[in-house]
Amino acid sequence: MTSTFSYLPPCNAAAAAVSSSSLRHYLKPKVPALSSPSTTDFCFLKKREFVFSAALPFLLILHESVEGFRAEAAERLDRSEDERIREEVRKVVTKVRAPGLLRLVFHDAGTFEMNDNSGGMNGSIIHELNRPENKGLKKSVKILEEAKSKLDLIRPVSWADLIAVAGAEAVSICGGPIIAVELGRLDLGKPDPEGKLPEESLDAVGLKQIFSKKGFATRELVALSGAHTIGGKGFGSPVVFDNAYFKILLEKPWSSKGGMSSMIGLPSDRALADDDECLRWIKEYANNQNVFFEDFQNAYIKLVNSGAKWKR
Repeated sequence: MTSTFSYLPPCNAAAAAVSSSSLRHYLKPKVPALSSPSTTDFCFLKKREFVFSAALPFLLILHESVEGFRAEAAERLDRSEDERIREEVRKVVTKVRAPGLLRLVFHDAGTFEMNDNSGGMNGSIIHELNRPENKGLKKSVKILEEAKSKLDLIRPVSWADLIAVAGAEAVSICGGPIIAVELGRLDLGKPDPEGKLPEESLDAVGLKQIFSKKGFATRELVALSGAHTIGGKGFGSPVVFDNAYFKILLEKPWSSKGGMSSMIGLPSDRALADDDECLRWIKEYANNQNVFFEDFQNAYIKLVNSGAKWKR
């Protein structure tokens, strides 16, 4: 039985005469020769190079313009966001509410300690409202909750920012300086350690020591104490932010026996007037309200930035 591959057709003589070298030449693939670029192609390439070179500066300018537009748009968004927060806060801040809101600032930021960078303006006060020193502040927090609930619907705002802005607006609405508060603080989300606030019974030496640990000089201590000019502690009108606090400290009405004058101010307020270093600034602010306003503004900004953790 023969295989299907066993039969081959006969070859003629001419075919048999084909050499192996000829066969290799015949089977070698033919690749077309590469031609050199024509004059037309060369001109086209040069034109394209020229167009790109000419357009490059304009492309760079366009890129810079786009980046600049993005930065400007982001800045406008931040400005509008800041203004939106301030507008909502202004809706809930009144002269009657101002003292409590300003006190809320001091009790949140006043926990700051420089040595370990703990405490400060971090919104922890909302977790500390049951502490004896924070008695009465629940009402101020509830006032700000109204503004926060509306703001959070669009973009969440931290308690630290909200309280800092509310204090500044409280000062302004009562006739004090306009204070521009930077925004972007983060909330701690838990209470600060206890015992960080200055006690009302401290004398001037104790106050200076406590404030020094928080990074504040005597001048700043006295300026910040001027916040007691509002709130019904006997230093002038309870809803007018002015330099009456310092004028009354110089008069020392509590020295009189009997009557309501003995109830004016806190022991820590009275102590300032008995300290020569503090007395220097009390006199300065009593004589020049503009200096007081400027120093209070600077000290307030420093206070609400103390210990703050910021958004990146």
